[in-house]
Amino acid sequence: MSILPVVLAANALDTFVHTFIKALAFGSLYSLLALGFVLIYKATQTVNFAQGALALAGTWLLSIIFMDWEVPGRWIGGPGWFHWFIALILAAAATGVVGLVIERLTIRPMIGEPIFSMAVITLGLEVVIRVVAFDAVNTTPRVLGIPWGTETFKIGGAMIAWSYIAAIAMAAVAFLGTWRFFKTRTGVAMRATAFDQEAALAQGINVGRIFAIAWAAGAVLAAISGIFASMPPWGPAGMASRDGAFFAFRALPAVILGGLDSAIGALAGGLIIGFAEVFAGQYLASYTGVLGTGYQQVVPYIVMLIGLLVRPYGMFGTEEVRRV
Repeated sequence: MSILPVVLAANALDTFVHTFIKALAFGSLYSLLALGFVLIYKATQTVNFAQGALALAGTWLLSIIFMDWEVPGRWIGGPGWFHWFIALILAAAATGVVGLVIERLTIRPMIGEPIFSMAVITLGLEVVIRVVAFDAVNTTPRVLGIPWGTETFKIGGAMIAWSYIAAIAMAAVAFLGTWRFFKTRTGVAMRATAFDQEAALAQGINVGRIFAIAWAAGAVLAAISGIFASMPPWGPAGMASRDGAFFAFRALPAVILGGLDSAIGALAGGLIIGFAEVFAGQYLASYTGVLGTGYQQVVPYIVMLIGLLVRPYGMFGTEEVRRV
């Protein structure tokens, strides 16, 4: 009896396991990015096109805090991974402060103005932050000091990168934290503001404060997403670069598919887009002569278009009825 069919079946299973974990990791990154878009949109009805630039700024800040300043390692003992996670929190918080400044100086004065104007402002902010941050990481290579680097482990015969597990765990923590936040008094106020700003004001809710919290949270999520998308084995391989941070714009199909104002939609849309892209890249690779070498990057937009044809407001988005 030949053992070849058994070997082929084992190889196929290992390939599936590797592809599944990789897809789950990609989907988790997309979901994280989508959640940042959703939080800002829910509060301000603005699509933040500066999200990618904030992600790049977050990776730059982590490199400065952890590698240049050696914070907090120069003050406290403990393992290197512990120092790195504290530096990650500090970099995310610093990016959150940038989000607060952006909201206070450019978004809050536009309350009551056309939504299109606010969207154009975020495009301008994207250009400014991107140019500054890109010059900063391009002039001097910025290492992120990822504690697990390129390390992998095995599930059966499938090689799994620890970065995949880190991305999945980070997304789980972010969504659990968001779920808990929406049950707090401030979270309920944010949901009320998202539903009707004028009614929220009439009930004594500080809408400006809600705007600030949403932009800070969105900036924090952008920084975390940019950092985790810059880990090996993804393209930037542990460096702060435009390629890793501008992964943010690849999350737009996930945002639109799930629904612009739905945190659950961000999770579902991110996972669907991640699985579609990775599985198409793995199992349709033999058809590159017909599909082209970059076909898997088109898959998210195809999935998005199909989803919009079925549900124009996204899977979990709020439907709007307009009278003409």
